[in-house]
Amino acid sequence: MTGAFDRIALTAHGHVAVVAFHHPEVMNAVSAPMIAGAMAALEAVETGGNFRALILTGSGKAFCAGANLSEVPQGVSAGDMLEQVYHPFLMRLRDLPVPMVTAINGAAVGIGMSFALMGDLCLAARSAFFQQGFSRIGLVPDGGSSWLLPRLIGLARAREMALLSEKLPAETALEWGLINGVTEDENLMPEALKVAGRLADGPASLRLTRRLFWESPGNSYEEQLALEQAAQREAGESADFREGLAAFHQKRPPRFTGR
Repeated sequence: MTGAFDRIALTAHGHVAVVAFHHPEVMNAVSAPMIAGAMAALEAVETGGNFRALILTGSGKAFCAGANLSEVPQGVSAGDMLEQVYHPFLMRLRDLPVPMVTAINGAAVGIGMSFALMGDLCLAARSAFFQQGFSRIGLVPDGGSSWLLPRLIGLARAREMALLSEKLPAETALEWGLINGVTEDENLMPEALKVAGRLADGPASLRLTRRLFWESPGNSYEEQLALEQAAQREAGESADFREGLAAFHQKRPPRFTGR
């Protein structure tokens, strides 16, 4: 499956779908039309093929340079845009039924940084950088960054990024634990496809695993134990679990089908 949506490109690589922000003229700055295109692309991924992993990336030299302020409709506030446009997209990414890799090919700024960090695994090109940017235009961190950053890099570094709005190079982001890996620019998509391919070959339980980690920060220990129990019960009834057991006993690699 391939498809062109409003400012979004969708391509298929076996069981891996690649969704790319595609408005390179403005460094993929995000707008309501782009988010509408992205939501339509995700719908196509979920309903139009046997996709078992997703890569989110950007076209050209940027991942996403934040909100396209020139396209905010007159009379619509920044808070309205979050509520009506960006929050539904972030929740859609959180609730994806497949694991997601973000391939951060360049600037990831403002809410674009929030999108970049939604990946279950986050890979960046060496030339990529991360920047909160909000304080430079008199706004506050959004896109969930004030929730996510302290959990990824600690409160001191999160406040530093938000208050100073300085660029964070990909190598430093890796050292801080913000992302999972850095590659040479030309190797980013091959490496992302390799990683996503491993996820696509994995069991259906990966969907449950990503949910466990998303729910964990808000749960007590007892609540997380109960959630694990429910997820394990569901995983234990899957065809992939039966295949995993058979492969273990037969001393061969498992052949998961995602069911």
